[in-house]
Amino acid sequence: MARVNDHYLKLRASYLFSETGRRVREFQAAHPDAKLIRLGIGDVTQPLPAAVIHAMHEAVDEMARAETFRGYPPETGWDFLVEAIARHDYGERGIKLAPDEIVVSDGAKSDTGNIQEIFGPDCVVALSDPVYPAYLDVTVMGGRAGNADANGRYDRVVYLPCTAENNFQPHLPDRPVDLIYLCYPNNPTGAVLTRAALKTWVDYARERNAVILYDAAYEAYIRDGEIPHSIYEIEGAREAAIEFRSFSKTAGFTGTRCAYTVVPKELQGRSGSGEAVSLNALWVRRQSTKFNGVAYVIQRGAAATYTDEGRRQVKGLVDHYMDNARIIRDGLEAAGLTVHGGRNAPYIWVKTPGRLSSWDFFDKLLNEAHVVGTPGAGFGPSGEGYVRLTAFGARAAAEEAVERIKTRVAL
Repeated sequence: MARVNDHYLKLRASYLFSETGRRVREFQAAHPDAKLIRLGIGDVTQPLPAAVIHAMHEAVDEMARAETFRGYPPETGWDFLVEAIARHDYGERGIKLAPDEIVVSDGAKSDTGNIQEIFGPDCVVALSDPVYPAYLDVTVMGGRAGNADANGRYDRVVYLPCTAENNFQPHLPDRPVDLIYLCYPNNPTGAVLTRAALKTWVDYARERNAVILYDAAYEAYIRDGEIPHSIYEIEGAREAAIEFRSFSKTAGFTGTRCAYTVVPKELQGRSGSGEAVSLNALWVRRQSTKFNGVAYVIQRGAAATYTDEGRRQVKGLVDHYMDNARIIRDGLEAAGLTVHGGRNAPYIWVKTPGRLSSWDFFDKLLNEAHVVGTPGAGFGPSGEGYVRLTAFGARAAAEEAVERIKTRVAL
């Protein structure tokens, strides 16, 4: 009998999503005529931009002709896409990136998990609390989390509480760490990091030889001109950070799958014997060995988001979702609730009224307003007392959800 990876057995059951699903199913069975509005899932709902569809159609036609057919893609991405990324996402902000520092992939979720493979099993991982659950799960799977206590906290993970008291910006770790996950604009709180705060993290990582794993999947939603869109806007970050970006929440690629990771050539780790090792070279080797690259048709669609027409259409999508966020935020504040986020991110972090727990308020919204959110406690202990709502819905749904909460829910 084959031996399994025992670290997988240390994973806690997906309590958050299994439990929300169970409660929603039971409610629907008891109230079959109720029309639910789902503001809990972070999936987009609007169709792909027309420029993307047009580019994909043209690429499909190319695949139908022998003279333009393409087989395996380059493991790190076609030149037309990586060059567009370097020019538009970074060059226009004064950031110089070489195309071979960019590696195209099928998703930021994949990359933020797979990146741990190039680091040693003894690396100490720091996570914000609350946190996107995948960061913790991959840490457990890789054997870097240790054992969980009765509250689900792992003894090798360094937790960084993000609360209203610290403006949802974590304090520096109180003990040495090697890998630091930061996601800003943040999922689930909707918070952002100021330039000064981000510089503090970069300086810390450089001084302590740590690596920041910076998830910037929601950077397109930033409205405040003073908030950095990339960690590489901070001096010294090329020596301290890996950045993850995605086309999922900007251009609607959640079901199409295209993203990329930036690993600067200055960024180095060390071998067991203490020698400096290029993390860029390790990541390219990992991807070249385990991943065959994103399909040509998909990469053509992604590249179309950088055309003049594509950029206008992507901006329209982002504006649509941010208008939803404003409607939800303003409506809930008018109803007397305390609301965070929704200004530079598509997530609205709602404080539960009175002494209601996250799950109690989830049930209250479900039963009284027929609105589905996500209990904040599912993102970590510091998420208790909050519910996350998302702006990734139709306009009518956002408006109706707010109206239901204002008129049906006893707050």
